[in-house]
Amino acid sequence: MSYVPAQETTATRSSGAVKLHGPEAFAGMRRAGRVAAECLDMLAAKVVPGVTTKAIDNLVYDFVGAQGALPATVFYRGYRHSSCTSINEVVCHGIPGDRELKDGDILNIDVTAIVDGWHGDTSRMYLVGDPALKARRLVDVTYEAMMRGIAAIKPGATTGDLGHAIQAFAEAHSYAVVRDFCGHGVGQVFHDAPNILHYGRPGAGLAFREGMIFTVEPMINAGKYAVKLKPDGWTAVTKDRSLSAQFEHTVGVTATGVEIFTTSPAGLHKPPYA
Repeated sequence: MSYVPAQETTATRSSGAVKLHGPEAFAGMRRAGRVAAECLDMLAAKVVPGVTTKAIDNLVYDFVGAQGALPATVFYRGYRHSSCTSINEVVCHGIPGDRELKDGDILNIDVTAIVDGWHGDTSRMYLVGDPALKARRLVDVTYEAMMRGIAAIKPGATTGDLGHAIQAFAEAHSYAVVRDFCGHGVGQVFHDAPNILHYGRPGAGLAFREGMIFTVEPMINAGKYAVKLKPDGWTAVTKDRSLSAQFEHTVGVTATGVEIFTTSPAGLHKPPYA
């Protein structure tokens, strides 16, 4: 796969090459990432038993719009909602609806805010009421796995180093890393090159270079890694009906390491949220 300075490509279209962004792009991604992260912060007090995922989605729409931003998922490939809401065995892309959250559920909310053309893409897990210890443990391990993957990012390291850091930690806790979905390049394009696998071998894959911007978003299953797609064409669930958890950050490769654009301004990095 080739690398190309972002200014030499069509900004809003994927060329298949890995874009290397400059300071202006990083500034734009900070603004977009902050809006998305603030939206997830706002939701921390709203995720309670009895609330519907549709009500949560409406909150996302209102909040993002109030910041002068746009929810990237509305009408994206026919999708009609401002967020994805994935409960319990739903791995990703759960569609908001009339289902009420129940005490003991775990929920992933995935939000992407477009600010001045830049996409801030992030997701977080939420505990509904008082989930069982096994669910809390899965959420904790998933967050730590993501952060270990992010810590592996620096110029000269590889996507295999990132994937191995996530996979090794998850499997050490007897969990499985989903293979069917991955992170992706992002910027003025919602989904761009490269694909970021959350499993792999040290030293394998694509080398990181300063200016790359992409998501790290591991999906970790309590059972096996196999998933299946529901008839709606969006919702992915664990094949064995085991619990699944996911966190996501948008990051950029710097000269010395990595910058996270979607860190919680309120310090609400993982549940339980104060």
